[in-house]
Amino acid sequence: MIREEKNQIIDSLASSINESNHFYLADISELNAVDTSMLRRKCHEKNIKLMVVKNTFLKQALEKAEGDYEELYEVLKNSTSVFFSEVGNVPAKLINEFREKHDRPILKAAFVEKSVYIGDDQLDTLAQLKSKEELIADIIMLLQSPMKTVLSQLQSGGQILSGVLETLSEKGK
Repeated sequence: MIREEKNQIIDSLASSINESNHFYLADISELNAVDTSMLRRKCHEKNIKLMVVKNTFLKQALEKAEGDYEELYEVLKNSTSVFFSEVGNVPAKLINEFREKHDRPILKAAFVEKSVYIGDDQLDTLAQLKSKEELIADIIMLLQSPMKTVLSQLQSGGQILSGVLETLSEKGK
């Protein structure tokens, strides 16, 4: 591979890193061709871009990308695959689901919303993270709750008031 091709790969990786707020580094080595194909298919279904890269290329891309990824350098050993996703918890859920029947992928590290998670023991934490859309929905629900309470109290108060008025009007006859 000539230097120009290497630079092109590094630039492409750096661009993908810059465009994504979430990416996971995992080891999918030792998966056979059928399992790897199944993993790729599941990634495609969940809108996750999976790339197998050389650690040296990935390190150079991380250095070239906007942001501080120095914490990730220590996990760039052995085989590394990168999962790019638009939603932070989807790759973790996919990995958990896939590992119900397989030993891999093993999570090396993850970069989610400017936070770095190192190690496979972080997988459950990552899977439980709420996406931006889920957080917005929770906030809307919290904001609507007091409003609904006030409206229901006003409605019940209106019924009491009409009952009092009706009683007073009957007494006046």
